[in-house]
Amino acid sequence: MPRDETREGRTGPGADMFRFADDLGPAKIVHITEPAIGLKAIVVIDNVACGPAIGGLRMAPDVSVEECFRLARAMTLKNAAAGLSHGGGKSVIFGDHRMPLEEKESLIRAFACAIGGLEDYIPGPDMGTDERCMAWIQDEIGRSVGLPREIGGIPLDEIGATGYGVAVACEVAQDFCDITLEGARVVIQGFGSVGKHAARYLAKKGAVLVGVSDSEGSLHDPGGIDVIELVALKERDGSVGDYPVGEKGDREAVLDMPCEIWVPAARPDVIRADNVERLHAKLVVQGANIPVTGEAEAALHVRGILSIPDFIANAGGVICAAVEYHGGNEAQAFQAIADKVGRNTERVLDAAKTGNLLPREAAAARAERCLRKAMALRRWSRQIGGSGVPSHPTQRSTNSG
Repeated sequence: MPRDETREGRTGPGADMFRFADDLGPAKIVHITEPAIGLKAIVVIDNVACGPAIGGLRMAPDVSVEECFRLARAMTLKNAAAGLSHGGGKSVIFGDHRMPLEEKESLIRAFACAIGGLEDYIPGPDMGTDERCMAWIQDEIGRSVGLPREIGGIPLDEIGATGYGVAVACEVAQDFCDITLEGARVVIQGFGSVGKHAARYLAKKGAVLVGVSDSEGSLHDPGGIDVIELVALKERDGSVGDYPVGEKGDREAVLDMPCEIWVPAARPDVIRADNVERLHAKLVVQGANIPVTGEAEAALHVRGILSIPDFIANAGGVICAAVEYHGGNEAQAFQAIADKVGRNTERVLDAAKTGNLLPREAAAARAERCLRKAMALRRWSRQIGGSGVPSHPTQRSTNSG
């Protein structure tokens, strides 16, 4: 049975959940268990003043409630900054995403049934889940995004929507950090659904992939790595360490690889105060959610390394999801990503330069202005009133354009 932390008193068993609360959220923290199949999950609905929350469903064995909340807050800011009619949320199912497919399907379908009443939360794919997982949720409750083409969706992981947005942000940032994409050396930490597509789109713009890591190790080749070949290798369930040439190392070695552009595209908090000095780059573009701590961002700023915040640089996925949810097609999604990520990156970097601010400070101020205007229009500042929201209000089967 789901346990809604917002219904418990400040002195009850869920009292510590209120330590995350501020004037923006979270509206709800819900714990879900089903012992019969070993389901344990968390949903955080942060702020839905702008509309129902879109946020990914992550499957991992070790995500804390705090991390889930921080990811939900990143989605709130991301959706507000992008001008989407959606708020922020996030969910996690505890488990190894590489479990047998039948077991994974059982857990995700049970999770879907448990969140059926949380109508202000719309799940999308995230680390450990994909389009097929979203199809299972859609089948159960009629409410998800990032669906397969066969049922009218835009498969955002397959087309690389988030990675495309990262490449757009890099292109805009050229004028703010004295680099040129043509020939720029790129290192990507986390060669998964975001990292591989960021590498692919950056290579199309003339950049050269020289370093990469995944959960098994790292690969470094100053002469350049063939992105197409590496993607094909990964899709055959290989590791970057199986690439035939280049220097192999552990996962942490990716921090020491000299480059112009460094893209964190995996887990949170990979760049911290204790390792930030190891980076040798001119530009950090955050492909993952919350991959750089506040202390590390300040240290990068002092060193003159430009860091584009996650909720600006990696908004491509949720922009694509919103286009799908409102009935748009793939071509419209790519155009929206180019427009919104490009415009927001330029505005944030202009504001940071003019005000001598960290880019995150400029980005957060912009997002919060939009969010608070929406909150002022609501009777309850962070929540949707009434009986919830419809499922895919205008979805149609033309999303393969």
